[in-house]
Amino acid sequence: MLVSERVQDLLTRERVLLADIQSFLEGQGAPPEVVEHARTAVRALDEAFLMVVVGEFNAGKSSFLNALLGAQVLPEGVTPTTDRIYVLVHGEKPGQVEPTRDPFVSRLTYPLPSLDGVAVVDTPGTNAIIRQHQALTEGFLPRADLVLFLTSADRPFTESERQFLSLAAKWGRSVIMVVNKADLLETQEQRHQVREFVEAGARGVLGLTPPVLLISARGEQRGGDPGFHALRAVLKMRLSETERTRLKLQNPLGTAAELLGGEETRAAAARQTLAEDLRVLTDLEAQREHHRGTMQGELDGQLNRLGRLLSEFEVRADRFIDDKLRFSNLRGLMNSRDLEEQFRREAVGDLPEAIDRQFGNMIDRFVETNLHFWEDVQAFLIRRQPQSEVARTRFSYDRSALLEGIAGSARDHLALTTQQELARQLSQDAEDAMKGVIGGLAGGVGIGAGIGALIGATALDFTGGILAGLTLGSLGLFVLPNKRLQAHRQLRAKVGELREALERIVRREYEREQERADARLRDAISPFTRFTEQEQARLEGARTRGEDLRAQLEALTTDVKALN
Repeated sequence: MLVSERVQDLLTRERVLLADIQSFLEGQGAPPEVVEHARTAVRALDEAFLMVVVGEFNAGKSSFLNALLGAQVLPEGVTPTTDRIYVLVHGEKPGQVEPTRDPFVSRLTYPLPSLDGVAVVDTPGTNAIIRQHQALTEGFLPRADLVLFLTSADRPFTESERQFLSLAAKWGRSVIMVVNKADLLETQEQRHQVREFVEAGARGVLGLTPPVLLISARGEQRGGDPGFHALRAVLKMRLSETERTRLKLQNPLGTAAELLGGEETRAAAARQTLAEDLRVLTDLEAQREHHRGTMQGELDGQLNRLGRLLSEFEVRADRFIDDKLRFSNLRGLMNSRDLEEQFRREAVGDLPEAIDRQFGNMIDRFVETNLHFWEDVQAFLIRRQPQSEVARTRFSYDRSALLEGIAGSARDHLALTTQQELARQLSQDAEDAMKGVIGGLAGGVGIGAGIGALIGATALDFTGGILAGLTLGSLGLFVLPNKRLQAHRQLRAKVGELREALERIVRREYEREQERADARLRDAISPFTRFTEQEQARLEGARTRGEDLRAQLEALTTDVKALN
């Protein structure tokens, strides 16, 4: 490189900036290959100037290089003879192979005083049958300082070449287009057409028109080719000390610009993902509120059904009391056991079984609604798993783990909260509540039996009171009407107690389950909520830092281009 105070200043600024960009990319969790490219850009400043020759395997790259160097340095053939990257450098001993850290890169020395300070790189073909060849070529391209892009006059600028040239454009590399086998073009018109075709293709990919030179490696080896004279003149200018220094400083900046652009794209995708995640959290809250409304609707409906059963019983019991507590039925009133049995048969009937069935239906709907909610939450979150390029970043790995944690919470709830477990808990709570209502008459015998015990107690209350009044000999006109009124009051009090107890039980359990669902959802999504908030703050800070690095990069690039 050119040694001057100006160059040293640019070199120092570039080292600091490239190190800052590498640190920035690592801090943002960029993919490993991106961070490695950033390291390579820093190391490139200390490497020799790399002039990289690329092209399809049958474009004659090895023949071209041998002709350019004026020596039979590389093997030639009609099949892919270059199975690795060869780096040719000036050295005293021709053909000496020096080891490198990369097993797919060989370093060859050859006396090349005209290229002192320049490493000439021969790469495998871009469309080689051995696919590893192309991977080696594409992986080496970001290290190139100058690219000699070789195409063939018989098949100029193929689709695979166009795709490969787009990689050079991506990394901002300086390119010289070389059309080999120009001796196959018989007329000047054919040469003009090929040149225009290659220029147009390169301009479409690179956005500018690079030098296009038509040469014949075979003609040069046989005695001389005018195209090589023009090519050497272009290379002499491009490989001058000043131009070489400019390219050496400029190319790592091109790499850095591409890496920053990639990070900006990933950050934009992450911000978009976070915006969608915020909508997910809002939707989850809406689902929770909808679930609460659904549970409340179920509760009201089930309580109405229970209420109808009790109201129907109340009507039957009132009719029984009115029918039986009459002077015309004094004989029947004297037999309390028979009267109680009639009450059970005519008024109570299948009320305990009906309430048991309704209670079972209530539990089934309760469990079904609750489990459907968690199934919906789980399915909803599975759809939020990353599907795009952003999935390769640390951001996406962390986000995916958190989403999986929420979905896993839903799965665990579905696995542990079975219908039998919920039904058992609800039934146990109902039975405990019934004990308080009927003074232990329902203890250990279930809801239906408890209902029967409560109704039986009601029958005993009013029949016992009636018989007690009759045995005192108080057969006044108001005795039976008063007893009848007393029975109605006792009935309403007992049914009211039952109605209140059942409603209290059901409402309490629905509310408990709603609170449990809310707590589980909050516990599940709180890490994701914190992650979303933290990532938003981090990405905003990264945007500011990235904009600052971009401004420094553009300013330094302008200064490097102005180097003379």
